[in-house]
Amino acid sequence: KKINRKNFTKGLYIFFILFVINSQLFAEKIIFSANSMSGKTGDSSSTTELKGNSYILTETIEINADNITLSGDDYRFIEASGKVKGKNLETKMEFSADTLNFDRTTKIAKLIGNVELIDIENSVKANAQRIEYNQDKEIAILQIEVNLTQKENECTGAYAIYYKKQQVLELSGNAQVKQKKDTFRAQNIYFNMDTEEIK
Repeated sequence: KKINRKNFTKGLYIFFILFVINSQLFAEKIIFSANSMSGKTGDSSSTTELKGNSYILTETIEINADNITLSGDDYRFIEASGKVKGKNLETKMEFSADTLNFDRTTKIAKLIGNVELIDIENSVKANAQRIEYNQDKEIAILQIEVNLTQKENECTGAYAIYYKKQQVLELSGNAQVKQKKDTFRAQNIYFNMDTEEIK
């Protein structure tokens, strides 16, 4: 009996390809799945491309996207594109963006395009066109069309640094902070989110 190639291919896409890799370099597991996969596995420097409903899970980060590429020694680098969403399991930060680049060694994530970063613990929501988040230092650098909200405070500017542990925000470039009916404007603003002190 002849196999209908179209139906056969369609059937392959229904099943997710699931891989669990024990990484000796990082001493952690990495799990990934997708509708389809290409590349080679089993090599410490291999590159693997995931397409369609791509998913990555490590001990510290979870990522969903249309497409994901894994590369470098023991899949050190993760590149995701198309409806990127995820969360940092250690620091309890959720994110979404057009594209993401994550280095599993430095624990630095670079999010580009319509970025949203949510600090669940402190009820802080940040939006920008580019955000670089350092997981170990718990510091986020926000660039272009920065908008950050916390409680009844709304902060905007061209550039900002958010210190999660200290709950401090440094704003620059037409910086502005709105607190209820009050509005503060300056080239540079230092905002303590715990005390709501502004300098």
